[in-house]
Formats: sequence, C-alpha cells, structure tokens
Amino acid sequence: MTIFDFITRADPSAIAIAAPERSPMTYAGLAALVEKTLRSLNNAGLGRTDKVAIVLPNGPLMATAFLTVSAACVAAPLNPAFREDEFRYYMEDLNIKALIVDSGSVSPAVAAAAGLGISIIDLEPHELAGDFSLHPLTRGETPNGGFLGIDEAALVLHTSGTTSRPKIVPLTQGNLTASASNVAHTLRLISADRCLNIMPLFHIHGLVAAVLATLSGGGSVFCTPGFNALKFFGWLEESKPTWYTAVPTMHQAILSRAERNVVVIKAHPLRLIRSSSASLPVPVFNQLEAAFGCPVIEAYAMTENAHQMTSNQLPPDKRKAGFVGCAAGPKVAIMSPAGKILKAGKEGEVVTRGPNVTKGYENNPEANEAAFAHGWFHTGDQGYMDDDGYLKITGRLKEIINRGGEKIAPAEIDEALLDHAAVQQALAFSVPHDKLGEDVAAVVVLKDGATATERELRDFVNEKLAAFKVPKRVYFLSEIPKGPTGKLQRIGLAQKLGLV
Repeated sequence: MTIFDFITRADPSAIAIAAPERSPMTYAGLAALVEKTLRSLNNAGLGRTDKVAIVLPNGPLMATAFLTVSAACVAAPLNPAFREDEFRYYMEDLNIKALIVDSGSVSPAVAAAAGLGISIIDLEPHELAGDFSLHPLTRGETPNGGFLGIDEAALVLHTSGTTSRPKIVPLTQGNLTASASNVAHTLRLISADRCLNIMPLFHIHGLVAAVLATLSGGGSVFCTPGFNALKFFGWLEESKPTWYTAVPTMHQAILSRAERNVVVIKAHPLRLIRSSSASLPVPVFNQLEAAFGCPVIEAYAMTENAHQMTSNQLPPDKRKAGFVGCAAGPKVAIMSPAGKILKAGKEGEVVTRGPNVTKGYENNPEANEAAFAHGWFHTGDQGYMDDDGYLKITGRLKEIINRGGEKIAPAEIDEALLDHAAVQQALAFSVPHDKLGEDVAAVVVLKDGATATERELRDFVNEKLAAFKVPKRVYFLSEIPKGPTGKLQRIGLAQKLGLV
C-alpha cells in the first residue's frame, strides 16, 4: 500500500487537513493536489529517483508538500532553522535536484541551493488549508515519471549524527505505510479521530505518527505552526481533537499550564495522549493522566524503523509507566553482543526487523554492516523485556557512563531526580574524571516558585540509588539544551556547559 492509497480509500468528502483560522481541505481535494503536483514535478523533469528538498515552516503546507512530493519524488524535508552552510552540507550529501520553499522566501536554503546550481521552486499557497501551486517550473523530461511504487524510496532523512557523520536513511512507501498502519492499529484510529499536530514536520515523529497514521485511519490532522505551550489550549479549543502526540519536553510544558486551563480540558476531552522519541519520566506520565483524564500511551521509535517499534496499549490492555510497551508492528528482541537472543529479564541491545525497517543506509556499507548484523537492525539502545514482553529502555549504549568500570544508565538518575517535588526537568550526563575515566553530573530545571539546593538533590538521589550513581555535581539551568525536535541533548552537554 502507498500513501496515495491512504488518501483515495478515505471518504472523499471528509476533512483531511485543517489549520488555525483556515478552511479545511477534504480528502478529494488532497487527492487532486497530489495528482496535480505529480504532473507539475514530472513536467519539470523530476521523477521517482530524484530528491527534492522541502524547506517550509511547520503547518498545513508542510504536511501537504510532503504528501504530494513523496508520491512523485524522494521527499527530503530539512529543518528551516538550519544555517546556510548546514543547508549546503545536507543538499550536497543528499544530491538534491530541486528545492521547494515559500514564494518570496528569504531562507538561507535559497542561497545554498543557488550556489549549488539546484533548481528553486516557489510554493504559492491557496485559500484552503494546505492547498498550493508550484512555480516557476521549467519544462523538462524524466524517464521516471508517475507514482512511486511500494518499494521505492519516498522519504530520506538524516540521523542525528551526535558523535559521527550523519547517516542517510531512505524510507520506502512500504516502510512508511507499514509504520503508519502500525500506529493507527495501536491507537485504534478511525475516521472520527482528529490529531492536533504540534510536532515539527521535518521529523519522522510528526510525519508518520501524526500525519500518515491519521490519514491511514481516514481521520483529520489539525496542523499548527509548531509547538507553543501558550497557544496549545487555544488550539485544543479550536480544533477539538481526539488526541495528540509529542515528545516529553512538550508534555512537560503543556502540564505547566494545565491547571489554569482546566475548563478547556474538560470541555474538549481527549481520547488519548501519545508520547514518543524520548523516554517519558514516570512522574510526567502520572501527571498527564491526572490532568487530562485519558490514557497516556508511550511508544518507542526511531527514524530507521520509519518511527514506531513498540507501544503501550489502550485500555483494557496494559500500559506500564516507565516502559515503552510491547512490539507494535515489527519484531523486537533483546540481543547479546555475540548475537544471541536473550530471555525476559536479561539486559542487552534492542534489535528489530519488519516491513517498516529501512533496507539500509545510503552509500554507507560500513554502517550497514554494523547496524544490520545477525539479520536484525541494531538500535543502539540498551534494555530488557519483562515477562509480558514489555520493553524497558535503560539507556543508549553510547550514553552509558563508565565510572571506573561501573556502568551507569543516566536515564535511571533522571527518573530519581524527577521524583523530587521541586524538579521540573532533569538530565544526567558524563563528565571526565582523571582517575575513574568518567563521573556523573546532572542538570535540573526547577518548577516555577520551587527551591532546592544541590546538596538536597544529591541526598535525595542517594536515598534511591547506589552511592556511585549519585551525581558528583548538580547544575541548575533555566532551560536544558534541546535538539530541533524538542529532545533533551545529553551527548555533548558537558562541552556545552564548559565542563571539559
């Protein structure tokens, strides 16, 4: 099944794409836009193997640009916040053939594309949410015209590249629709559902879990301009969604304003809240369920899996705070360094395989050899499964702190600090030590009006964890550095704080 199949099998008169203060687009309108855009790109000489970069603000146009471009070409959404040199790097690395930007855009992406001789295509918005036309498009010919097939790459993204050169992840139509269907099945999405999207749409979480999963169920997506805790409850009132999906830092920001918006929450009850892309602290899980009165469904996902791998389940099935659920689509297992599948309770690396998993990194045989060993994709995450098959992530293998031979999972320290009544956010990380090699430090953000001392927090952790896991230092920040998708940045934090 392809993305276009999702669109054409839905009720043509049903709303597909909506946005603040805009008239919505129906599935019939979206299908017509896909076909029009495919013809425009093909007539400009762009076909199924050509990569087209998309640099647009978050919102309905970004959603429909992805949906339409990925039907005809390989869509390459890029973060609008990149600098010119970053755009140049990614465009060269991906061998981009054309760039789509807002009409009249002053994005540094335009200068980067011009310098590389890449065609620049302006996107002109129309009245309906997500509707547009492309211009100017010079005439051209392509031997690869028409709709992409299920096994052809439709989306290409880079991994985060925290410690090495970012890897290129091509995802086929089949990868994307398999993962979106898995999310929809897990959340029991139907045509009556509406997703309030606050995730960035240059990221796999927003593209698959919010947009594609919703469309696979025939529902509608309310596309916001991007996350804003101050506007969230206004959007909740306007869009009347049944659910939303976000990363933990977004949930925490929403919670900070929940008490003053109780009337809105009660007037517009949600069926569920989904969390993914980073571990959801147990206190935040409990606070979300209490504030919104609906189940919180934590899932485990990454780009190479076209997003979802495991998920907690809706009632009456189990959801476990602190766990990322059971296999939700692909096969998931725990593997030893020697390639042996481990039993319940045994800790090792999380591995996956299934129709949602990429066939391999582009032009990177060394990475492929390591990542796809023993017939499984190796996630780089460490964890174990309980007797119910529910997965507990204990940390990233490259984030594990080796303190004189003692292996420490920083997420365990995060959870301990978050149990303190004064702590809003917490992140443990490694710092160099002249004798032990590495030691533990942590940064915290306190709740508004709350106070706590470093000694108090260290003593609090000491009551919960072994002494060698207690942070040597606790630093107080007004904000913890985040990545472009809102994920807290653990790797490289010591450098950012000037501790090394």
